[in-house]
Order: sequence, then structure tokens, then C-alpha cells
Amino acid sequence: MSNQTVISQFLLLGLPIPPEHQHLFYALFLAMYLTTVLGNLIIIILILLDSHLHTPMYFFLSNLSFSDLCFSSVTMPKLLEYMQSHDPSIPYAGCLIQMYFLIVFGAMESFLLVVMAYDRYVAICFPLHYTTIMSPKVCMCLMVLCWVLAMLYSMLHTLLLARLSFCEKNVIPQFFCDISALLKLACDDIYINELMIFISGGFFTDLPFLLIIVSYVQIVYSILKISSTRVIHKVFSTCGSHLSVVSLFYGTIFGVYLCPSTNNSTVKETVMSMMYALVTPMLNPFIYSLRNRDIKEALIRVLCKKKMSL
Repeated sequence: MSNQTVISQFLLLGLPIPPEHQHLFYALFLAMYLTTVLGNLIIIILILLDSHLHTPMYFFLSNLSFSDLCFSSVTMPKLLEYMQSHDPSIPYAGCLIQMYFLIVFGAMESFLLVVMAYDRYVAICFPLHYTTIMSPKVCMCLMVLCWVLAMLYSMLHTLLLARLSFCEKNVIPQFFCDISALLKLACDDIYINELMIFISGGFFTDLPFLLIIVSYVQIVYSILKISSTRVIHKVFSTCGSHLSVVSLFYGTIFGVYLCPSTNNSTVKETVMSMMYALVTPMLNPFIYSLRNRDIKEALIRVLCKKKMSL
């Protein structure tokens, strides 16, 4: 078989929404997307403007907010456009580009959650050496490493997919270009693609999750030695936001890829995909702002400075 792509575009089925409810859901998704953009931008701007937040934890948090904002922006504008124009087509190159950035920002969030767990582990278990271990140079190196690994991981799957041929079938039962859906449409042998997904998926998804678990096991073991209730409460309040985000992120991913398939698996995967493409990035800023006193105080300081300048 010639290794050429026969089709020039794919068709995204979008969401299983009745026509009479399209306008209602369009308004809902638009509001959710704007909330996601605004919430994550506020977190990023606060961390940039307030010197009290120039710490490793908030440096990683600003990158997490940026990753959430971009992850949602890769899929939602196309979905909103489709709901208005009812044109489900997306060019072949556009589909590959969308898939590349989806994997980049998805992997980036996974790596950032690991780095943030390590940061909490060092802060709680080695408080006297925290500034030495988590120096600005180390934080920057960790961040660069996360971005490089995420881009290499995404490039691997994008190049492997680009070598495949796509013949007659071009309908993707999703609202974005999902790699598993694209592989089902390929005419060529996808054994190498599936093998690399299995191998790299364990390294880039399962291993980060296990590292987060190990970090929190060490944290729990350390705080059990502390008799002070105030210190224990402070530790849990510090880690609570991160644990909530981890549960939300990995809960939706494991719900899609580990739950057994059923007759309505397509609908289930679409709903779960909406969870981690829009709901999770929207909720993360609220989780960190509502449970974090530093963020609230930074917002008050920035608003007061703005009011005084006016």
C-alpha cells in the first residue's frame, strides 16, 4: 500500500446534543471557556505582580495555569465554531497540529503535578534545606525539563501518526482530534503506534502518578511524627489544593482509559473528554484561589495598589 494520505480533511462529530439545545449548550460552553481563560489569567498575573508569590510553589502554579489555559484553547474554539457554523470539517494538517498541542499540554500538566508534589515534599520533609534544594536555578531546570519532555513525547506520537495512510473513513466520534480515534481510521498497520502508546504512556502517565503517591506517602509519614495540631492543619491546607487538582486530573484520565468499554462507550468517552478538556482547567483556578490564603491576600494587595494609583 502506498504510504500516502488519501483524505485531506476529517469530520468531527462534536457532542451528542439535540439540535433544539444547541444554543443553550453553546452559551454554557462559551461561559465556561471564558471563565477558564479569565481564571487562569488572573492566577498568572497575580503571581507575576505580587512579590510575595515569587516562590517555587507559585512559579510552578503559574506554569500549570498557563498549561490549563492553552490545553482548553486547543479544543474549545473549534467546538464553539462548529456549534455555530455546523461545519464539522478540520484539515488534515490542522488535525495533526491540534493533536500535537493536546498531547504537549496534557503531558505538561502531568509533569507539573509531579514537580509540585516534589516541591511540597521538600518543603515539609526538609524545611531547613528548602531554599537550597529548590533554588531558582533548580526550579528553572525542572521547568525546562518538563517542557522538553512534553514536546518530545508529543512529537514522537505525531510523527508516527503522520506516516500512516488514511483512506475512506474520516469521521472522528469526538469534538477534537484524539489520537486513539485517528488510529482507528488508519489504513496501515498501527502496531508500532499502539506499542509506543503502551510504552510511553506508562512512562509519561503512570510513572508521574506513582511519583505523586510516593511523595505524599513520605509527607504523611513525616507529619505523623509531629504532635502540633496547628502544624498538621497547615500542612493539609497547603497540600489540599494540589491533591484536589491531582484527583480531578487523573480521575478523568483513568475514567476514559481504564474503565471497561460498554455500549455507550463513545458517549462516555466524549463526556469524560469534556471533563479534562474544559471542566478541569476551569476548576483549577477556583481550587487554588478558594483554598489558598496567599492568593486571596495577593489579590487584595494588587487591587489596593490599583485603587491607590487611581
